[in-house]
Amino acid sequence: MWPRFRNPWWVVFGAVIGLLVCNGPVLAYTFGIFLKPITADMGWQRGETSFALSIGSFIGSIAVPFLGLMMDRWSIRAVALPGIAIYSLLLAVVGLSSHSFLVFTLLFGLAEATSAIQTPIAYAKAISAWFDRRRGRALGIAMAGIGIGAFIMPQLSEYLILHIGWRGAYSVLAGLTLLIAFPAVALFIREPGPGEGEYRRNRADGLPGLSLGEAAVTLRFWLLIPAFFLVAIAINGTVGHVVPLLTDHGLSPSAAAATMGLYGLATMTGRLTAGFLVDRIFAPYVAAVFFLAPISGFAFIASAAGVLPAVGVILMGLGLGTEIDLIAFLVSRYFGQKSFGRLYGCFFMVFGIGTAMGRYLGGVIYDVAHSYNPGLIGAGVSLVIAVALITRLGPYIYPVEREEAGGLAPVRA
Repeated sequence: MWPRFRNPWWVVFGAVIGLLVCNGPVLAYTFGIFLKPITADMGWQRGETSFALSIGSFIGSIAVPFLGLMMDRWSIRAVALPGIAIYSLLLAVVGLSSHSFLVFTLLFGLAEATSAIQTPIAYAKAISAWFDRRRGRALGIAMAGIGIGAFIMPQLSEYLILHIGWRGAYSVLAGLTLLIAFPAVALFIREPGPGEGEYRRNRADGLPGLSLGEAAVTLRFWLLIPAFFLVAIAINGTVGHVVPLLTDHGLSPSAAAATMGLYGLATMTGRLTAGFLVDRIFAPYVAAVFFLAPISGFAFIASAAGVLPAVGVILMGLGLGTEIDLIAFLVSRYFGQKSFGRLYGCFFMVFGIGTAMGRYLGGVIYDVAHSYNPGLIGAGVSLVIAVALITRLGPYIYPVEREEAGGLAPVRA
């Protein structure tokens, strides 16, 4: 029987540890680190390698809602623990790939598809169930683990590729995932029991909120779907090609990896800041500010002059530093807790598909135009549209609850 830590901040602690090696730092933010070495080793074009490294993300994104359904039906640990073990094994196997495009794409696709279990869904579901009044802060602190991982993993990957090659690097990352994430989930990540967490009560009618079917017929659902898709295709798609872009302009691979490390620190700062703000300021307004910041960042990166790329990466990191925790926060405030896993899974699926498409399109645009500039312009337009959609969400439907003489009553934002 696992120990039962009752203080809700232990859940946040476990999430920080587990998210250090979630699929973001390990796969998404090392995409650009591996892109050129794999392309050179395999003898492919950059668009081909981008496709091979992205197709699994598309498949994995489709799997996330089913994982959410399973976690809603059973429990977080029952689904996450075996999933982490399977994903780690498959990631290690990527290093055994032949030079066949089909074989590599299949092996990497399987690894990235199973990495869906190491998206933030389990961690966000647990924290949203434990916290209400301090939910934004708790999510921001927890998701800062992704930022720390995004600071460490690109530089670690560059070091590993230099010394043991890209094949050995994936095996080491797989081992780290198993050694860090498995015990973090096993010890700290769980749903609250009766009387635990900030709700402090048992609901006779279950958790408040809408079912997936009820949420899917609301306008808010269809405003958030394209908004998060566009944010993912713009920022995550661009991030995947920052290191190749910088090395194309003469930076050494180690210097480009160090610049990506700044991105990790910026995402951590963005998550902590946004988490603090959304508990106090209407979340769509916070999202608007943070999602518009990367537009200037795209221009700075394109210049590749002096310190401007570093500033651009920081601005992008601040923007992406709000996305995953904002998905969790907005789902809980607009659709409630009743079907949180399924709803979060649907939005994260869309976000993951946008990420995969953005990475692939970045490679294709480069092969056609021999420049990333057209893609950066398109990314900026996408963020403007996303902000326009998010700012039309209206007041929260499930705001913070407060205690009254007769029990708990909603506080409308």
